[in-house]
Amino acid sequence: MFKKILIANRGEIACRIIKSAHAMGIETVAVYSDADDGALHMRMADEAVHIGGAAAAESYLLADRIIEACRSTGADAVHPGFGFLSENAAFVESLKAAGIAFIGPDTKAIAAMGDKIESKKLAEAAGVNTVPGHTGAIADADEAVRISREIGYPVMIKASAGGGGKGMRVAYDDDEAREGFTSAVNEARSSFGDDRVFIEKFIEEPRHIEIQVLGDKHGNCIYLGERECSIQRRHQKVIEEAPSPFIDEQTRRAMGEQAVRLAAAVDYSSAGTVEFIVDGQRNFYFLEMNTRLQVEHPVTEYITGIDLVEQMIRVAAGEALSIAQEDVRLTGWAVESRVYAEDPYRGFLPSTGRLSRFRPPAEGKNVRIDTGVEEGSEISMFYDPMIAKLITYGGDRAEALTRMEDALNSFDIDGIAHNIDFLNAVIRHPRFREGRLSTNFIAEEYPDGFQGAPLEKAEQSALVVLMAHIDAAERRRARLIEGQAMPRPLPARDERVVLCGDERFDVAIEHDGAVIALDGKHFAVRSDYKPGGRLVQADIGDRHMVVKLRRKGSGYSLNYGGATLEGAVYSPRGAELAALMPYKAPPDMSKFLLCPMPGLVVSIAVEVGEAVKAGQVLAVVEAMKMENVLRAEQEGTVKAIRAAAGDSLGVDDVIIEFE
Repeated sequence: MFKKILIANRGEIACRIIKSAHAMGIETVAVYSDADDGALHMRMADEAVHIGGAAAAESYLLADRIIEACRSTGADAVHPGFGFLSENAAFVESLKAAGIAFIGPDTKAIAAMGDKIESKKLAEAAGVNTVPGHTGAIADADEAVRISREIGYPVMIKASAGGGGKGMRVAYDDDEAREGFTSAVNEARSSFGDDRVFIEKFIEEPRHIEIQVLGDKHGNCIYLGERECSIQRRHQKVIEEAPSPFIDEQTRRAMGEQAVRLAAAVDYSSAGTVEFIVDGQRNFYFLEMNTRLQVEHPVTEYITGIDLVEQMIRVAAGEALSIAQEDVRLTGWAVESRVYAEDPYRGFLPSTGRLSRFRPPAEGKNVRIDTGVEEGSEISMFYDPMIAKLITYGGDRAEALTRMEDALNSFDIDGIAHNIDFLNAVIRHPRFREGRLSTNFIAEEYPDGFQGAPLEKAEQSALVVLMAHIDAAERRRARLIEGQAMPRPLPARDERVVLCGDERFDVAIEHDGAVIALDGKHFAVRSDYKPGGRLVQADIGDRHMVVKLRRKGSGYSLNYGGATLEGAVYSPRGAELAALMPYKAPPDMSKFLLCPMPGLVVSIAVEVGEAVKAGQVLAVVEAMKMENVLRAEQEGTVKAIRAAAGDSLGVDDVIIEFE
């Protein structure tokens, strides 16, 4: 067994690997860039080595720096995590030449499966179902259009060396094929150093379902069930679960056997994932094989009881699998939500900055949090925007989802924008609860973007009651302040008005706030609220709620289940006066194209004096390894261009001004 492992990665996956290695009694070495100096993963490891600048190309992607760090610390093996060098065959060869073990498959499997064109040919030869398409590399946009027409729209344009949603575009016509080809090539070149792309038929109403495989160096290979990964945005997974609510035992066995057959074709040894696209009739087609640990591996660990990182280490050390296919049992249900530093209320634009508050829910038998940050950490523009992975487990799907909802409501983050409201909205969505999923779910259910989850009438009433209860507690506390000239006596029953936007709610509160009347209905209220608290556990009538509380001016903002209710509590006379307050409109910024996130300007597509049409491309900004195309919202004429390609911009910096 290895004595010391270097983790060639950062963030939550580095922390995750360190935990398993330490549990096995193995020392660990972390590497870190300028941007990660002081990060959690480097402090969790036994040793830490600085390897370069903030950009991945200046640090985590430099194989020679990783190998030098191994030599200087005496590490005898490297675990690559996912991303960066995890599927780089040349890196594995360099490690081998240096006498350092690689915790992953050998170069034969990585090279074959890392190239989507080559992997599809291998899959066909191994008798694995494949999607119709053109497997050859494509020379230019004209050829992309010609091939797309031959296959038939819609088509998927994909980077051959791609992964993580990078270098992928769906095209429904010639114009989109041209634009998608250009963007996919650019993203592929910047993310992977390989600008080859290929095209295949895009299957509509698809599900993305993957099979976890595990092989050793003795010819053994098994599958550990499937993961449902259909909830995606821009081809990046958002919520995953295991098992899939759609797959029956017969389909699971067929998919698993094909996945093992493909793994055997390349003598696969380690944990790996074979991804399939599945249509509404449970026909499944091979997409790609990821020759590494997947982000969503915890849901498989929950339902199988198998530590995949430990198994990867043991296999790399030469041990045979101690688990046979007949030993694999899928028990219960697990769900994973990816907590990202992005603003769902602004088109999911990336968010950077300092985590001034990071209070995840308590971990336990049924709740797991994988993260590489803590309160005070910086979320950088240089890396993936993931903050944490929240995983919950239950005896069945309903129980796992209920625990996920409670855990999301209990997650408290400040300092940056995050997607917890959106995750909660999806988890609570009726279609999601029914298991009617597809990779189009987000596009179909949120076609105009996300503006918050809807509140049921009963939930709104409960939040109004809670707001009145909290306000009563605040007023009781204020009465205890010493030195008041004329302290008012505490009434047995207090009439109050809750104003939420244009809605008015008349409530009657008992002096201790324990019973509140609203719309003729009486609510018994119990809560753990204390003045200054931000997370409130409350029983309102027969409903238990975990609510995030913020003070907003003289009022309150209550967040529950992905929805936010803002309001203030007044006396009846105070409500009359509040209605007379003037409204200050925000400034009109419609004549400016503003940078929606911190990022690097890739290109400006217009010139001064040019007339633009709605939907026309104006600029491309790169942030967190993704290109974001900015389009005109209306017709206009370019008056001035305030930025140029190569400029680093902040949020709301002006890019273009219109007449």
